[in-house]
Amino acid sequence: MLRLLTIEFHKLRYNKASKILSIIYFGLLTSIALIAAIKFEFGDFKLHLADAGIFNFPYIWHFNTYIAAILKFFLLLVIVSMMSNEYSYKTLKQNLIDGLSKKEFILSKFYTVIAFAAISTVFVFVVSLVLGLVYSDYNEFAIIISDLDYLLAFFIKLVGFFSFGLFLGILVKRSAFAVGAMFVWLIVESMFKGYLYWAFRSADKTGDKVDAIMQFLPLEAMTNLIKEPFSRLGAVRSAANTMGETFTKSYAVEFTTILVVSFWTFLFIYLSYALLKKRDL
Repeated sequence: MLRLLTIEFHKLRYNKASKILSIIYFGLLTSIALIAAIKFEFGDFKLHLADAGIFNFPYIWHFNTYIAAILKFFLLLVIVSMMSNEYSYKTLKQNLIDGLSKKEFILSKFYTVIAFAAISTVFVFVVSLVLGLVYSDYNEFAIIISDLDYLLAFFIKLVGFFSFGLFLGILVKRSAFAVGAMFVWLIVESMFKGYLYWAFRSADKTGDKVDAIMQFLPLEAMTNLIKEPFSRLGAVRSAANTMGETFTKSYAVEFTTILVVSFWTFLFIYLSYALLKKRDL
């Protein structure tokens, strides 16, 4: 495993675009801390986001992993370009000539995906921990370590998403087309979801029926791993209660969703290997 990772990081070391994208990605993750400095003032109304509770333990684990997951597209570009470069610079063929098997080649890419996801998770953990210790109203150890399952969900989400990107990179061989294919798939899932709402429009609890089907699609499952955290804020709930609205939404990380994303991750890696094995290089 270490040998395969060394090969991949050696390639990335000399890829200027990948280095720039990685720096931008981790720079943006660090910039989450800048949210603490944002203040809104509308006449007598003043809102300091850090005082609104977004950096309170354990809510910060949910909020920061959700925001950080939005930025994953920068690393997706690194993953797909990493694959397309193998074809452009013919390093794939050279690796195979040098004795690397196709299975080892796919594993080296998958290990890189895991490494990127693990580094991102640790990075978000450190940033969140520092922000929480500075701004949180609750610093008891038991509270700090609660809801850490959002970090696990974040890791699994990145591994699944990057594995999808890796598969598309192998399938179409061009990074731009691979990213385009990802967006096309996103549109297809959205259109299918719209169709389901139309098909179940006269049924009771239409949303529940649609969600029961959509939860098994890859991008929807990855989205469901970390649900939006904004309606969980006390200020938002108080405002909703004032208007007579109540929230019954579950924000928990569901084990079923973890299984679904893990299945798709395995399928993407297996299909990547099957495609590479079948393809004449």
